[in-house]
Amino acid sequence: MSEEPAAQPHKRRPRYAGKNPRRFEDKYKERNPEQYPEVAAKVLAKGKTLAGTHRPIMVAEVLAALAPKPGDLAVDCTLGYGGHSREILAAIQPGGRLIGLDVDPIELPRTEERLRGLGFGPEVFTVKRSNFAGLAQVLTAEGLSGADMVLADLGISSMQLDDPSRGFSAKVEGPLDLRMNPQRGQPASALLVRMRVGELVTLLIENADEPHAEDLALAIAGREFATTGELAKAIRLVLPQRMSEEDRSLSVRRVFQALRVAVNDEFGALDTLLRHLPNCLNPGGRVAIMSFHSGEDRRVKKAFAAGHRDGLYSVIADEVIRASAEERHANTRSTSAKLRWAIRAA
Repeated sequence: MSEEPAAQPHKRRPRYAGKNPRRFEDKYKERNPEQYPEVAAKVLAKGKTLAGTHRPIMVAEVLAALAPKPGDLAVDCTLGYGGHSREILAAIQPGGRLIGLDVDPIELPRTEERLRGLGFGPEVFTVKRSNFAGLAQVLTAEGLSGADMVLADLGISSMQLDDPSRGFSAKVEGPLDLRMNPQRGQPASALLVRMRVGELVTLLIENADEPHAEDLALAIAGREFATTGELAKAIRLVLPQRMSEEDRSLSVRRVFQALRVAVNDEFGALDTLLRHLPNCLNPGGRVAIMSFHSGEDRRVKKAFAAGHRDGLYSVIADEVIRASAEERHANTRSTSAKLRWAIRAA
């Protein structure tokens, strides 16, 4: 006589830590908006982003700049959560195709699964794990001479910022990492240990326009900081006592930004993308680039102006495009976004 299988103990659902849990791990309701729509609605109504998700910025403005139409070939150089790609994919059907690039090995498969679930199969949506500096190589590997539109959203995604294990934010304790691809390169903690004061001063100024670069570099260059919290505390101790809390937080964010840019070689990748962009666009093809700090925007502005002067671009944006007042209120992370576009000469 066979024995009956042992009864499995009842597994209790984790308790939601209060009305507004602070730890990322406790926000399981926000991370499952389909299951808890009321919680999701309350978070969005406050102008915040749901934990583990990302709200695409200036979607209407991006679509206006790229002017997608059925049959077009599009490339999203920074796929992220897939918000922009979802709208572009819908606009280029029937007959269109989108190639999505992203270097993040953690978020890329999740986004691919999400977009596949919306009905975008391999015949219209291709995923490539690549930095946007590899745009030309990706097109060549796919047997394509150029794209009808290219989008690059240079901002860091909310999924990366919110997850403490990624070490991107000073708001929560986590390893001082800051790598988009944690499988390659060195974390920010290792970079700081080997940096000299002068090198760090230059990095803080060039990558983040930090006004207290010298004092901060003297305090943190060559030191070991295992966690984001340790570094944030050291930064705050150096800043003048008269500074407001808002200004202190800005300096902390600028230091983290400067280190992130260096760890991921973001400016080098952007320079490579801008250099190859004209040859990656079909005649009349369009490009839109969204930046989030002055170092990025300066590079985009100068590259587009030089391309226009040299006859590579027929038209470029006269002025930078910013998120509307309504969007800035609804999504505070859109406040610093700047959008520029250009059209490849025929």
